[in-house]
Amino acid sequence: MSALLLAVVALAAGLGVGAAAGYLICRSRTASSLAESRSDADSILADANRQAEAVRRESDLASKEAAMKVKDEAEAEARSRRAEISRVEERLDNRDTALDRREGELDERRRRLSESEDRLSEREDGLKSRESEQTKALEEISGLTRADAEARLLGGLEVELDDRLGRMVRDKTLEAEETADVESRRILMTTMERVASDLTSESTVKAVDLPSDDLKGRIIGREGRNIRAFEAATGVDVIIDDTPETVVISCFDPVRREVARVSMERLVQDGRIHPGRIEQIVAKARKEVEKEMKAAGRQALFDAKISGNMHGDLHRLLGALKYRTSYGQNVLAHSVEVANIAGMMAQELGANVKLSRRGALLHDVGKAIDHEVEGTHALIGGRFAKKSGEPDDVVRAISAHHHEVEMETVEDIIVATADAVSAARPGARRETTDIYLERLRNLEDIATGHRGVDKAYAIQAGREVRVMVQPSEVDDRIAAKLAFDISKQIEADLEYPGQIKVTVIRESRVSEVAK
Repeated sequence: MSALLLAVVALAAGLGVGAAAGYLICRSRTASSLAESRSDADSILADANRQAEAVRRESDLASKEAAMKVKDEAEAEARSRRAEISRVEERLDNRDTALDRREGELDERRRRLSESEDRLSEREDGLKSRESEQTKALEEISGLTRADAEARLLGGLEVELDDRLGRMVRDKTLEAEETADVESRRILMTTMERVASDLTSESTVKAVDLPSDDLKGRIIGREGRNIRAFEAATGVDVIIDDTPETVVISCFDPVRREVARVSMERLVQDGRIHPGRIEQIVAKARKEVEKEMKAAGRQALFDAKISGNMHGDLHRLLGALKYRTSYGQNVLAHSVEVANIAGMMAQELGANVKLSRRGALLHDVGKAIDHEVEGTHALIGGRFAKKSGEPDDVVRAISAHHHEVEMETVEDIIVATADAVSAARPGARRETTDIYLERLRNLEDIATGHRGVDKAYAIQAGREVRVMVQPSEVDDRIAAKLAFDISKQIEADLEYPGQIKVTVIRESRVSEVAK
């Protein structure tokens, strides 16, 4: 057991010695490793210091270079500023020198002017004293005071001037009287020669061509119902005679006649002729004629060389004059002719050409509504033009062309003169035609003036008046009395050859719609 213990002790001693030896070996190795690490760290630190020193030196150099550059630029700018300031100071010095020189010149001039004023004042005082001495001498010689002499001198001059002006006025008056007629004839002759208008006369009938005579029977209809419906709707007289392939429409009112012509042509083209279709066609024809009237108004403005805006109602009324006549003369053609004549006369006289043309074109516009409004056509036209926004000068020219309003300007006289010149042309008007048309209008006016009358048409050249009444107000008994009253009033108010037939038409119509 002691041996075992010795072995254990020996083993423990061996282990202790081995551990001590291992520890010493490890320590020696660790010391050497630490020495190497310290050597490497010192080397790295030395390299870092060297690089930092190099960077610092480069930064110092760059900052010094930048500072030098900024300093150079600042010095250059300062030198430039100093040079500019030097130039400005030099200019100011030169200007001060010039101002000083000019101030000296002005002082010298003021001194000279002051001396001149003093000399002039002395001379003026001398002249006044001499003038007073001469005035006293003249008063002593003439025995008159200065006021008396002035009064006598002015009185003599006034008498002489009055005498001279009187002779001049008399001479100019005689000269104007001698040349006025000649000059006015020259202007009128020149104007009339420059106007090359055609002579036109209106007819009271229109002929409508038919493709065949078979259509005449269809136009008449069973027991004449179609032709009666057509005449009642249009207010014209349809004449169907032996003339081949022709139907004649007769009416004194040109607007009605045109509507009837258009309606008849449409019915002939359509082929469907019956009372209902007739009413539809007549309504469409009225609208077409209305469009034609507006187009004719615009064309009249172009023909009369008038520019500028004009109210639409005036366009329509101008176009309506296309279907109106005065003493057989077409009113629209007459108005355009008057506008051209007035423009030429205004140009010859140096007056307002635009105003003269506008007033002349519109001078008869009242004739388009004179049967609907009370008053003469000149006053009616003037009122309507004023409501439509026309200038006061144009309104006055329209109202004054028949001397119903006092003329104030030369343009008013030009419009009235141009109207007379156009009407006075040979063949321009036919008085008998106008009297005939006026009698037909009077027939219709008498009929429509009675109570219950809806429409009235004078047909067959005024030998018959057809009166359409409202069936709700006029029964058969009253219709007979109405025809008698109208005939008696015609006998009392009108003069006419032969006889006039009065036909009162009372028609009741009831319609329903099958659904």
